[in-house]
Amino acid sequence: MRHSPPRWTTEDMPNLEGRLAVVTGATGGIGYVTARELAHAGAEVVVTGRDAGRARRAAEDMASEVPGARVRPDLLDLADLASVTGFAHRVEHGGRPVDLLVNNAGVMGIRHRATTKDGFELTVGTNHLGHFALTGRLLPQLLAAPAPRVVTVSAAISRSAIAELSDLQSTRKYRALNAYAKSKLANVLFALELQRRADAAGVALTSVAVHPGFSATGLQRHATRPVRALARLLPGHFVGQSVESAALPTLYAATAADVAPAGFYGPTGRFETRGTPGPVDLPVPATSTTLAARLWHTSESLTHVRYRWPEGAS
Repeated sequence: MRHSPPRWTTEDMPNLEGRLAVVTGATGGIGYVTARELAHAGAEVVVTGRDAGRARRAAEDMASEVPGARVRPDLLDLADLASVTGFAHRVEHGGRPVDLLVNNAGVMGIRHRATTKDGFELTVGTNHLGHFALTGRLLPQLLAAPAPRVVTVSAAISRSAIAELSDLQSTRKYRALNAYAKSKLANVLFALELQRRADAAGVALTSVAVHPGFSATGLQRHATRPVRALARLLPGHFVGQSVESAALPTLYAATAADVAPAGFYGPTGRFETRGTPGPVDLPVPATSTTLAARLWHTSESLTHVRYRWPEGAS
């Protein structure tokens, strides 16, 4: 039986002066709080969003909330591989190592099957394939940092029976919740396989996955009416939590000194819906190295992104 970890809050975050962080989906919800708190701890933060105006306004709001915050907006649409490449080029031309990448952005509850600009099913294409491509494109900048960390935000539904990858892009049958569950399992598999490949390459990159528990954020805006109504009722009443609390697992995974490579972190309270962040159990399928390797190769094939490890890496 796992013991409850000691309470952890943003007050426990280390000083992040001199570090550069990239947060995807930082225009609202958990991503916004994550970016704001990283900036409050001293990091320079790239605030990304698929709408340039929203990214700019989010950065302005953060700067007003955190005097002296070093935040800058940038356009990044994870449902468009050309946008991912363009963003990565701008980061590269900035000439700074990336100390922290938070793969936070996501969509859920898309009622009818839709596709990204590259023809991928929209949920898996955005939540997994977009982040797979982004991390690969930013890998040189990550490996230029002394202790780079990649945090990929999954969800507790990654443990569900509907989270299976036999029909990754839902071409045979599409159900919104199933597509979301697939993408969230893919997030965990990706995070663990990234760590395995970093270890094989002998680089000091740390890759972990997190789930935030439950909180009503903009992620539910495409969901059915009953799901949206439930999302509004739960926080603060039954099992939910504020967005600030829901961001704690991500912030813990991004900054805490005792975070273990290939770990999975989330709220440790009742049913993992809320509570102080700490280690939580992996989805059973995520322990399969065979499944993870298969997903990695599929992702490479679909996105045409190959991870470039240092010379001599396996």
